[in-house]
Amino acid sequence: MPRLFTKFFLIIWLALAGSVVVIILTLDFFETLPSVSKLERQKREVILDLTENILVVEGEEAGRRFARASGDTVAVGLAISEITEPGACTDRNVAETRTVLKDGICYRISMPGQYSGVLDKLGPFVPGFGILISSAISAAALALYLIRPVVHLRDGLSALAQGRFDIRIGHKMAGRKDEVSSLAHDFDSSAARLQDLQDTQQRLFHDVSHELRSPLSRLQAVGGVLRQSPAKLDTMLDRMDREIERLDALVGEVLTLARLTAGSRLPLKTQTVDIIDLLNEILGDAAFEAQARHVSIPTNVDDSFLAEVEGELICRALENVIRNAIKYTSQHSQITVQCEKTADLLKVCVADQGPGVRRGELERIFQPFSRGDDALPRTGYGLGLAIARQAIERHGGRVYASLADVGGLIVILEIPRQAAVYGPLNDRS
Repeated sequence: MPRLFTKFFLIIWLALAGSVVVIILTLDFFETLPSVSKLERQKREVILDLTENILVVEGEEAGRRFARASGDTVAVGLAISEITEPGACTDRNVAETRTVLKDGICYRISMPGQYSGVLDKLGPFVPGFGILISSAISAAALALYLIRPVVHLRDGLSALAQGRFDIRIGHKMAGRKDEVSSLAHDFDSSAARLQDLQDTQQRLFHDVSHELRSPLSRLQAVGGVLRQSPAKLDTMLDRMDREIERLDALVGEVLTLARLTAGSRLPLKTQTVDIIDLLNEILGDAAFEAQARHVSIPTNVDDSFLAEVEGELICRALENVIRNAIKYTSQHSQITVQCEKTADLLKVCVADQGPGVRRGELERIFQPFSRGDDALPRTGYGLGLAIARQAIERHGGRVYASLADVGGLIVILEIPRQAAVYGPLNDRS
C-alpha cells in the first residue's frame, strides 16, 4: 500500500505544483504579477523622482521637509546632501540616488534599498518554496483521502480470508457518500451474509448431531436389553425397526434440505402443473391422517392455477405445511385451506387451531430443527417448514406465518405462475 500512496502522492503533487508554476510564469511573462523586489524598486524610484521634483521646483528647504516627513511617516531612509566634488552633477542617476543642480548647488538624493544579501537573492524563490510546500501538503491529504478506504477494504478482505466474518468497515468511511462508501457497505452486507451462513451451518451440525443421538441411544439401549433378556427378541426387534425408520426419515429430510440449499443457484426442472389439483391430492391424503385426531380438513378446493414449476418441490412444500398443521392443531378442531390467485401469483393460506407460537418466533419456526417454545411435543424433527420455505423460494415465491385472531397459526405460501430462473426474486420478507 505505501507504493500506491507514493504513486498517488507524486502524481497529485506534480500536477498541482506544475499547474501553479505555469500560471505564475505566464503572469510574470505578461508582467501582471510583479515580484517583491520589483515593487520595492518601483516604490523607491517614485519617491526619488518626487523628491527631485520638489527640490527643483520649491527649493532645498521644501525638499528637506519632505524628506523629514517621509522619515517620520515611513522609515524609508530618504536623505538629501550637498556635493562639492567637481562634476558630480554630471553623474548618471542610478536606482538608489538622484543628482540635482539647483541655484548652482549640486544635491544628491539617496534612498538605500531595504533588501540586501541572502534575503534579496532568495526573494524571487520564496513563492516557489511556498508552492512546493503547500502543494505537497495538499497532495498528501488528497492521497490519504483516496488510499484510506482501500486500506480498510484490504484489511476487511484479509479478515474474511482468515474466516473472520464479524469484520465491518462501513463505519470507517468517515461519513463519505460516494461509490467507495457504497462498496464498503456492500462489503459489510456480504460479510454479514457469510456470518449468517456460517452460524446456520454450525447450528445445523449441532441440531443434526442432537437429533441423531436420541434414536442411536435408544438402539444402544435395545442392544443392552437383548443381552440381558434374549427372550424379548421379538419386542426389541420391533423397537429397533421403529428407531431405524425414524433415522431413515431424519436422514431423508436432512438430505432434502441439503439438496435445496446446495442447488439454490441451479436452474429448476420445470413443467406445467395445476397447483390447485396438486393441492387437492395432498388434502385427500391428509384427510385420513386428520381423522385419527378427529380434525376436519377440506378435501377439495374449486379452481385451477396452471404454473411452470418443479412439481416435486411444490408438492413437498404444500404437503409439509398441511401435515404440520394437522400435527399441531388441537383435537376435534378444524383446519382451513384457502386459495387466492392473481394473474401471476397463487396464495395458499393454511390455518390451524393449535397453540400457535409467540410473535417473536414467527421467523424462527422456518429454521431447521426449530419449533415454537409453546408447541406441544409431537413426532418430527422441525424440518418441514424449513424445507417448504426453501422449495417455494427456489421458485421466486415466499413462505411466511402469522397469528390467527382466534388462536392458532396461519402459514401463507405465495407461488408464482412462472418460476424464477435462479432463487428468490427479492427480499420481500
